[in-house]
Amino acid sequence: MPRQLFPGLRGLLVPRGAVEPAAAPVPVEQKDLLAGGVYTSMSYAGVTNVWGTPGRADGWDLERVIVEGYERSIWTFKSVEAISKHASTLPIQIGRGGNERQFDEVLKDHPLYKLLNRQANPLETGDVFKKRLSAQLLLSKKGVFVEKTKNRRGVLTRVDLLPPDRVNVIPDTENSAYISHFELTEYNGRIRELPPEKVIWIRDPHPTDPFCGVTPLEAAGLSVDLDVKARTYNISFIDNDGRPGGIVGIDLDGVDQAEVKRIQKRLEPGAHNAGQLALIGTGPGGVTYVDTSARPREMAYETLSSTSKNEILAAFGVPESVIGNASERTYANADREEYTFWAHTELPHLNLIASAFDPDLSDDWVIRFDTSRIQALEFPRRQAREEAREEFDKGLITIDEYRVAAGRKPFNTPQSRALWISPQKAPVPANAQDSAALGLSDPGGAAGADGAPGGPNAGLPAASGNQSAAAAVAEARSAEPAPTAADDVAAARGQAPLEAPTGSNSPAADTVAAARADVTDDAPGEAADNVAAARASIVQPEAGPAAEEVERARAQLETKALPNDDNGFEVTDTDFDTLAATIQAALTALLARQQGVIVARLRAPKIRKHTRFWEPEDENDTRGGDANIDEDRVVSAARWEEETTNTLSPILQQAATTTARRLGQAIANTDAVPPAAVTAALVTAMYAGQAVSALLADLADELRSFQTIPGAELKLEDLERTVGRFYERAGLGWVARIAETCAVSTINGAADAAAESAGPGVVRTWITRKDDRVRPAHRALQGKTLPAGTPYEIDGAQLRYPGDPFAPLALTINCRCRLHYATDEDVN
Repeated sequence: MPRQLFPGLRGLLVPRGAVEPAAAPVPVEQKDLLAGGVYTSMSYAGVTNVWGTPGRADGWDLERVIVEGYERSIWTFKSVEAISKHASTLPIQIGRGGNERQFDEVLKDHPLYKLLNRQANPLETGDVFKKRLSAQLLLSKKGVFVEKTKNRRGVLTRVDLLPPDRVNVIPDTENSAYISHFELTEYNGRIRELPPEKVIWIRDPHPTDPFCGVTPLEAAGLSVDLDVKARTYNISFIDNDGRPGGIVGIDLDGVDQAEVKRIQKRLEPGAHNAGQLALIGTGPGGVTYVDTSARPREMAYETLSSTSKNEILAAFGVPESVIGNASERTYANADREEYTFWAHTELPHLNLIASAFDPDLSDDWVIRFDTSRIQALEFPRRQAREEAREEFDKGLITIDEYRVAAGRKPFNTPQSRALWISPQKAPVPANAQDSAALGLSDPGGAAGADGAPGGPNAGLPAASGNQSAAAAVAEARSAEPAPTAADDVAAARGQAPLEAPTGSNSPAADTVAAARADVTDDAPGEAADNVAAARASIVQPEAGPAAEEVERARAQLETKALPNDDNGFEVTDTDFDTLAATIQAALTALLARQQGVIVARLRAPKIRKHTRFWEPEDENDTRGGDANIDEDRVVSAARWEEETTNTLSPILQQAATTTARRLGQAIANTDAVPPAAVTAALVTAMYAGQAVSALLADLADELRSFQTIPGAELKLEDLERTVGRFYERAGLGWVARIAETCAVSTINGAADAAAESAGPGVVRTWITRKDDRVRPAHRALQGKTLPAGTPYEIDGAQLRYPGDPFAPLALTINCRCRLHYATDEDVN
C-alpha cells in the first residue's frame, strides 16, 4: 500500500492492508465570492448545497455528520452530551400559575406527563426519548420530527422520533398553508404520508427559512474538520514515519554490506522505533549528525488542536469546565461558567423542546422542564439575597423588603415594616399605626419614614447624662401653681416634673436658672425665650432646641386627646365610611377578576369536554357529548370564599387594631390590643367570604337553570352573557352593602372587645345616625346605656354591639349604629 501522509477521514475506516477502491476526491470547502454572497458548503452536506435557496436543509447529510462530526470529534461529542444529558434527566412538569421555579397547581394525569417521564413508546423510556430528541435537535439541520399516536377517543398514547433524513416536508402551494403533509420513507422503502396535526416539528429556527433549522455544527464545521484531521495526521505520522530522535552519518567505505543493511534497518518506520539514534553511511570522509526531534511543524498540532477545541465549544455554548475540565480556573470562575451555560445555552434549549408540546395542552396549562433543583441557577438569587442583607444591615430596607427580594412572603407587621437604623438598630416606623405599635408615638405624631407620622425618635425618653432642654423647661416650670408646658412635657414622658439640677450640666440649664430668677427681656437665652413663649401659650419660636422639644411634647400630648369629647370614646362616621370604602375597592377588584376567571373556565377545553358545548376539531374527534357543563366546578365557590377571606383579613385586622388601641388610650390609658379585637376582624372576614360563596351559589343556580331550558339550542357565548348579566345585576349595590356591614361589624366589635378588657366600670351607650334609614328596633335603643360585656336585647335577640355577626341578619344588615364608651365616673 503506498504511503499516505494526509489520509482522508474516510480512509481511516478502511482496514490497513485492504485494497481501497478508487474513490472520488475528498470534498473540500469552497467559497465563491462572485456569486452574490452565496456560500456553497460541501464539507458536511455530501452534495452541493447553496445557502440562500429553497430546500437548504435537503443536502444536509445527517449520517455523515454523525460519523465524522459527532463520533470522531471528542469536543462535539462532549458538547452534545453535556446539553442532551440534562434534557434526559430533568423531569417534565405540567402546571399553571406560580413563578419560574414552582407552579401553583400541577397536573400529573395528562398523557404527555406520563409519556415524557415514564414510557414514551414500547422501545424507549421517557429519559431515552428526551435525550435522543435533544441530540437530534443539535445535529440535524432539518430539525426533529415526533410522531403522535392517539387512540379512538383522541387520547395521546405514544410518541416516536422519526429519522430526520427520511422525512420530507411538503409545502402547501394551494391553500396558502405552510405545510401540506410530511412524507416518511420507512426502512422497507414504503412512503407514508403524515398529516401536520400528527407530527411535532421541532427546530432551532432559521432567520429567513421557516422550513429549515440551524445547528451549531454549521458554524463549527471547519473547526471540527481541523480537529479531526489534525489528530488523524498525527496518528498517520506516528504509524508511517516513526522517525528516530537523531541520525549519525559515518564513512561506510570498506564496511561489509551485511553490516550496512543491519545499520540501515534501524530506520524502518514504526512507533516502536521512534526516538532512537540511527547510524547511516555518508560516503567517503567525515561524520555528520542530524537532529530529527520535534520541529515547529509537529509542534503546531498543539496550537491547532487548542484553537479547534475552543471554537467548537464556543459554537455549542459549552464551557470547558462543564464537560469536566476545570483546571486553571478558580471556584468562582467555574461556578460562573456553569451558570452561564445554564442561562444562555441549556434553558433556551429546554424551552425550545418543551414549548413544542404546548399545543397539546389547554390554554391555561404550561409544560416545562423542572429546573428548581439546579444549584447553578441559584447564583443570581444568592447574589440578590446577599445584596439585600447588606442593605438591611445598613438600615436601607425593611425586613419585609428583604423577604420579597429573597422570594419569601413578607410578615407585614409593624416590626417588619420599619427601618432599623444602625448601629443601635433604632426603628423608623412606616406609618402612624406602626409607630404606636412600636411604642414610639401615638397615631398622628411626628413624621416618620417616607413622611409618615412617627419619627425615629418620637416618643423616646431623653438620653441619660446631660439634661435636655425639655427637662430644664420642666424644672423651671415646677414652681408654678398652674399646669405649664413643663408639666405637659413630664406627662408626655410619663414622669413627674424634674427637680432643679445642682450643676451646670448644659447651657440650657443655666439659662433656665436665670429665667427662673427674673424672667424679663434683660435675661437673654434661647431656653428662657422658649419658656416665656410656653407660658404665654404662643406657638414655637423660630429657633432653639428647647422650643423643639417642648413642641414635640405638646404634639405627643395632643394625640392623647379623646376623639370626640372629654367624657369617653366614640368612633366617628368617618371611621366607618373610610373602612367601608377600602373594603368596597377590594371587593370590586376581586369580583372583576372572579368574573374573568369564571368566563375563562367556561372556555377551557377540560371543562367543555364531553359536553354539548365541545367543538370537534375534525370528523374523528369523539370528545363531544350531550351533557351540561358542571356549574359548581366552573364557579368554584369554596375557592373564592377562601380568597375573599384572605383578601379582607389584613384590612380588617388593621382597622380593628387601630380602633382598639384608640379606645384603650382614651378609657384606660393603655396601648394594649386584646386578642378579641383581632378575632372580631377575622369573624367579619369569614362572614364576607360566606357572602361571596352565597353569591356564587346563585350564579351556579342561574347557569343550571339556563342550561335546562327545554328545547333551547345554547352556545357557549350564551353562558358567557349569562355570567356578564349576573355580575351587572349584582353591581356596586351588593358590594356596598357587604362593605358597610363589614366596616360596622369590625370597628364596633374591636371597640367593644377593648372596652370589655379595660376592666370593670366601663359602660357604653347605643348611638344611631338619627336618619330615615335607622330601623325601628335600633331607634328604640337610642341612648340606652349598659355595662361593657352586657348584650342589648332586641326583638327577642341579643346583640353584643351594632353589626354583631352572630345576631340575626335582619338586625345587622345595613346597620350604621355605634356605641359611646365611658367610665362610671364620667357618667356620674
